[in-house]
Amino acid sequence: MPYPIAHVMFFVFCICAVMVYALLGAFFRKELAYRNYKNILLLLFAGAGGALLPDIMAAYGIITGGSMQHCTIGPVSTHSILFGVSAVLFGILVGYVAYRDSGKAAYMGIFSGSAFLSHLLLDDIAGYEMDYLYPFFRPISMFSYVDSQFARTDLLQYMLASYVAIMSIFIVIMLALFALSHLGFEFRYKSDE
Repeated sequence: MPYPIAHVMFFVFCICAVMVYALLGAFFRKELAYRNYKNILLLLFAGAGGALLPDIMAAYGIITGGSMQHCTIGPVSTHSILFGVSAVLFGILVGYVAYRDSGKAAYMGIFSGSAFLSHLLLDDIAGYEMDYLYPFFRPISMFSYVDSQFARTDLLQYMLASYVAIMSIFIVIMLALFALSHLGFEFRYKSDE
């Protein structure tokens, strides 16, 4: 599995490219004030927390000197959408403590949830089977079909798996952009008219 820093970097630089673009533009135009840094660090904290949450048991194992097993907490798989609810709740808690506004807290929860999903996608891209639909479905790897040859799989299965894999990345990016647009980051289209 990728290292924790790879999960955070994948989320920040690939999924939240609009945030990076907006921050760099504001930084070079010298438009960032001290209060802006607090909001940016809060977003990075919620995003990094969500991106690292599936590996929480590995961190616990490092601290206690125990096992590096990190895919379950009791019977619940930490690499499942079911466990992803905890990332959304984490983001809502962070957002509510910081803003005292339930609307912004909800968007922070969506942002943290998209970070969690980006972790699952990066692990899947790395070739590991994920428990996406735990406890209802067995572990799968959507991205293993994208690199298969037509002769080894039937065409309809290959196309469907490729579509699901690419659409899952698209959905995670759109969730992050939706949350960022309500948390102060925008990427605008300007008409030439």
